[in-house]
Amino acid sequence: MRAREPDHAGLVDRDGVKLAYEVFGSGTPTVLLMPTWSIIHSRFWKLQVPYLARHFRVVTFDGRGCGRSDRPAGSEAYADSEFAADTVGVLDATQTDSAVLVGLSLGCPWALQVAAEHPDRVLGVMAIGSAALKTASSEADHRRPVWDELDERPEGWSKFNRRYWLEGGYASFLGFFFEEMFPEPHSTKQIEDTIGWGHQIDPATLVDTVEGGSAYRNPRFDDVIRNVRCPVLVVHGDDDRIRPHREGVALADLTGASMVTVGGGGHGQPGRDPVLINRLVRDFVGRVAPAPTRTAWTRAVRRPKRALYLSSPIGLGHARRDVAIAHHLRALHPNLQIDWLAQHPVTKFLEGAEEMVHPASAWLASESAHVEAEAGEHDLHAFQAIRRMDEILVNNFMVFNDVVEETPYDLVVGDEAWDVDYFLHENPELKRFAFAWLTDFVGWLPMAGGGATEAALIADYNAEMLEQRARYRRIRDRSIFVGDPDDVVPDTFGPGLPAIRSWTEENFDFAGYVTGFDPMGLDDRDALRDELGYRPDERLCVVTVGGSGVGGSLLRRVLEAAPIARRLVPELRFLVVTGPRIDPASLPQHDGVAVRGYVPDLHRHLAASDVAVVQGGLTTCMELTASRRPFLYFPLANHFEQQRHVAHRLDRYGAGRRMDYAHAGPEDIAVAIAHELARTVDYLPVPSDGAATAARMLAELI
Repeated sequence: MRAREPDHAGLVDRDGVKLAYEVFGSGTPTVLLMPTWSIIHSRFWKLQVPYLARHFRVVTFDGRGCGRSDRPAGSEAYADSEFAADTVGVLDATQTDSAVLVGLSLGCPWALQVAAEHPDRVLGVMAIGSAALKTASSEADHRRPVWDELDERPEGWSKFNRRYWLEGGYASFLGFFFEEMFPEPHSTKQIEDTIGWGHQIDPATLVDTVEGGSAYRNPRFDDVIRNVRCPVLVVHGDDDRIRPHREGVALADLTGASMVTVGGGGHGQPGRDPVLINRLVRDFVGRVAPAPTRTAWTRAVRRPKRALYLSSPIGLGHARRDVAIAHHLRALHPNLQIDWLAQHPVTKFLEGAEEMVHPASAWLASESAHVEAEAGEHDLHAFQAIRRMDEILVNNFMVFNDVVEETPYDLVVGDEAWDVDYFLHENPELKRFAFAWLTDFVGWLPMAGGGATEAALIADYNAEMLEQRARYRRIRDRSIFVGDPDDVVPDTFGPGLPAIRSWTEENFDFAGYVTGFDPMGLDDRDALRDELGYRPDERLCVVTVGGSGVGGSLLRRVLEAAPIARRLVPELRFLVVTGPRIDPASLPQHDGVAVRGYVPDLHRHLAASDVAVVQGGLTTCMELTASRRPFLYFPLANHFEQQRHVAHRLDRYGAGRRMDYAHAGPEDIAVAIAHELARTVDYLPVPSDGAATAARMLAELI
């Protein structure tokens, strides 16, 4: 799922070659994100487009030979002059009088050529990892000698070879090339993306792009560059293994450009350091096309106390517990203003609680919608779903960063705000507030079906987090675990990495579980049932699957089981709660079954139930545990948190009956419901002071 869809898309025909372009936003000026070598298409700008389109008008296009653009045959079709002319053609087709051109690698010489030949069309050029010219020391390019002669056993740059590509070695070349492009540690996602895009162009076409001049002969652009009169910004990593850093220095010297050297950075800065690149583009555009601004500044002692609360949209239980913590926090700081940066369905809960949702929330891309798009039939590979959420997470962090740049906050609370925690550690200079991190699990865990590859990948993700925390402990002023030490899984972060529990005990404070309500207030079940309209002579089964739309398949299967269960227990009545993202009308109707959408006081209905059927989410299961109700829970397949972290905690409490959706048909579910109705629960008690404890920890930071 994309973080932002184009406002307009089209094709421009230039001399018989159709070029696909997209336009985002309507601000001024226009930023044209240039194509690069046709080995990848314009989606490599996916982490820039959503943010920049909120501030400017953004145009992208697929270079000839890749993406949705045509793939003309013959090397002459891929001369550098053709790409430069394509750029002007796209400017014309999108009715763009002038633009700031941003290029990566080969996109830089094409942008500079357009700037030199059409100075009225280019406001400025930002060159990232430029391949615009060679320095004297790089004339003996390490790729050229092996282009026509194939080594017996190609290794390294000897894989940059036309025969190797055409005779079966192309996949191996892609792996090598993109690992060189992203030498930074923990770049698995960027490498995976670019390899996937590289497979979308056939090797013969890529050979044409090289022999046409677009990557192989890289002519000297000195004379062209000397004619560039617009401002230029050069950005180059000092560990760039595709175009050496000295080439960026030479370009800056030749153009009189400003230059940003990225220490430890490779060639793929837009993908590996998106926050840096986004801010550099924004600031560069602001310099070359300044707009009037009005700002205000309030003396520090006159500023009201403010907190910004970020509540995870994956499950409404986060919102309930966060509102409870906020209530206790206000009791400790009565004048504290709390703003919420949140998405649907959290915003629906917050509105009902009369909390203040920050207007910038409208710019957040939907994490829930992405998760729903990733899900199968009661199956969600949670780790991969979050991993593939990268452009949404970058977009949402940039929204957050705009908010805290505009308004001074004393405290930011991130309840599993993965984007904010990660990118603050990657960009520690952006922290200007106390930051508290809340979570109810620690550590990504591999699923057995993923094999050794997934285990290694997850260990790499965990290792990156451990390294971030060891280097920048100051980013989190407080790390709060929602639970107790015994709730932490007894696993390790991976081979050679620490045990999760011991590391968590060293790095977190423990608040105890936060239910978001006082279970003691629900003790009188007879009065509660009467208040909610349930008769004394009926048995109640509540079925709910949380706040996302992932649970539709489980709801349908339980609805198939409902008539069977009612034959086994005639007095049984069902309340099926779809949540705010599943349409109740989309489900079948049965006698004795009420289907409702969003129920804001669902925890009260769960407490009034005789049995419940739920997904494997922690918050709903713990609400039932706190209310001491029997329940069946169905962890989503491949969902490491539900399968491992939640199950571990429920086992500790002795709560719930775990069911396997893949092997539980309607009759199995009906029999299990009838069995649980006769069960007397004996759970460990759930403490009711977690919200107050967490609030005291937060209050110390204000």
